[in-house]
Amino acid sequence: MDRPHEAFFLSETPGRRLLLGNEAIVRGALEAGLDFAAAYPGTPSSEIADLLAELSAAGGPGFVWAVNEKVALEMAAAAAASGLRALTAMKHVGLNVASDALMSVAYTGTRGGFVIVTADDPSCHSSQNEQDNRYYARLAGIPLLEPSTPQEALEMTREAFSLSEELLLPVLLRTTTRLAHTRAPVTPGPLLRPVGHSRRGRFLKDPGRWVVVPEVARRAHRTLLSRLEQAEKRAAISTFNTMRLLESPGSFTPEFTLGILSSGVARGYVREALEEILRVRSLRVLFLELGFSHPVPRMLLREFLERVEKALVVEELEPLLELELLAIAGQVGRPIPILGKRTGHLPRSHELRPELVEEAIWAAIAPTSSSRPLPAAPSATEKVVPPPRPPVLCPGCPHRHTYYAAHRAARVVAKRLGTPNGQPPIFPTDIGCYTLGLAKPYEMADYLLCMGSSVGSGCGFSMTTNQPVLSFVGDSTFFHAGLPALVQVVHHGTPLTLVVLDNRTTAMTGHQPHPGAGGGMPGAGRVDVSIEETARGIGVPWVRVVDPNDLMATQRAIEEAMLFPGPSIVVARAPCILQEVARKRRRGEVVRPYVVDQGRCTACMVCVRRFACPAILAEDGVVWIDPEQCTGCGVCSQVCPKGAISLASQQEVGG
Repeated sequence: MDRPHEAFFLSETPGRRLLLGNEAIVRGALEAGLDFAAAYPGTPSSEIADLLAELSAAGGPGFVWAVNEKVALEMAAAAAASGLRALTAMKHVGLNVASDALMSVAYTGTRGGFVIVTADDPSCHSSQNEQDNRYYARLAGIPLLEPSTPQEALEMTREAFSLSEELLLPVLLRTTTRLAHTRAPVTPGPLLRPVGHSRRGRFLKDPGRWVVVPEVARRAHRTLLSRLEQAEKRAAISTFNTMRLLESPGSFTPEFTLGILSSGVARGYVREALEEILRVRSLRVLFLELGFSHPVPRMLLREFLERVEKALVVEELEPLLELELLAIAGQVGRPIPILGKRTGHLPRSHELRPELVEEAIWAAIAPTSSSRPLPAAPSATEKVVPPPRPPVLCPGCPHRHTYYAAHRAARVVAKRLGTPNGQPPIFPTDIGCYTLGLAKPYEMADYLLCMGSSVGSGCGFSMTTNQPVLSFVGDSTFFHAGLPALVQVVHHGTPLTLVVLDNRTTAMTGHQPHPGAGGGMPGAGRVDVSIEETARGIGVPWVRVVDPNDLMATQRAIEEAMLFPGPSIVVARAPCILQEVARKRRRGEVVRPYVVDQGRCTACMVCVRRFACPAILAEDGVVWIDPEQCTGCGVCSQVCPKGAISLASQQEVGG
């Protein structure tokens, strides 16, 4: 991603700038005087941490890459408890990992401003679920802000620190994929103090506040409830919550006043839809936008109900505000129609779209279609549907090589062990690029829950079935959540084989560092922690490191590991091919592709159907390698049974 110049973030640069929602959050934090941040990468939040890491290296506030989201939240909470302004950012499922600490930090509260960014992912663009993290604000009992534009993301982040210090509570800032990755003009504000002015916090001992043993926790819960009452009063007067009466131009007598209640990025869809509808339909709409959405400002909602005859609630994922509005309508005796997800006017799953919101507003205006102008017929270009493009492992990806070798090894071991019909083992997998091993031709992903689950579920399968188990986990995920489960495996002597796919980076989220491969990146640690030595230190009795670019050595190692009568680990180590190619080009090296000798090729299709590198193509029975896609790894030459694949000559690459 092209990043804005560091000077824009680290100085009082005037003027508007096109920023991603994630970049706007960083600017807002800097304007608030951010002192410290910690994070584990996770799309759609990754750019926040990436940019903070770069700025930290350039003299900005302190930043640390954490081993997981729980540790990140704990580090940031400690900084805030010491009076510093701190931030942590994570994707929605990351907050599940951090939730144990979150629940307690709501009780202890904070001294310095503490902002927790949760980036939800409606429609699961890059996630295993589409949970609605507004529930976490309610569960923990902390304030929630929901920006709808990058400009609001900047302003809400900046104000969240002040709100946190005013209420002595952490503040949850909830974004979604659509906002995080939207680029829009943003006008910055002044910096609270010069960026790079390093502050050190001072922790004031107070066990009666900070140590949540039961006696302290019981008092803290009452304190939290009183702070929530303060927060609701604050929400009622917040400039982030607005109520506007919108009317069609010209004089008319409206049939009724329609109320629309919305929060988060859905507010933008409502604005867009109303702009179109009010041009063609005489209508009066009372539009209540909630940016400070928890605690729910009930006084505002009561006023809203008193002024409308029908209400539509537009929100993404769960009908939280809809249910709140229904409850208040019952309390104040205002039984008007309240439409939304509960009534089927909007879907409960997936992210909203402007056309869905427009349809819902039309349905709220008049249930019959006769009152709605007919849409124009779509043009020929609008009817064109692009072909599906399923994600694949990159050409030259070492994970493909590991899967090819593991697939062959698993078949060999299955036959040797005499499993029914020679069936392969159970393949628990994990979160990362390598999850694409579920696709053909490998089909080496049988079970997946969350980060690190391949080790825990693999242990469970091994202890409760008679089937061999071959689990896969990435290097970053190994440190994030695999270690506790690995201790469990060792403790019980479970015969589980774990393949650690070590490509020396956190590749899926943008090549961030992890404890095993800092690589000198900004925000990385000083000492790389060895995966194999960590495994041996835990007590894994059989550990082997292999280069997955050597297919036969990798296959033999996995076979031996699976036949070992106890815990075994194969670390398949080779750098991410994207980073490797980039390094070569920086050194001025030419990446030479491989070519197919048509005289020796028999079109057996082993390289196409069983190896499935996207750089290897077949057309009209002719197999060839696309030189634009080939990364020169050469592993396909090991796959070809006829020896028909070789490195292109200097003449063939124009050298």
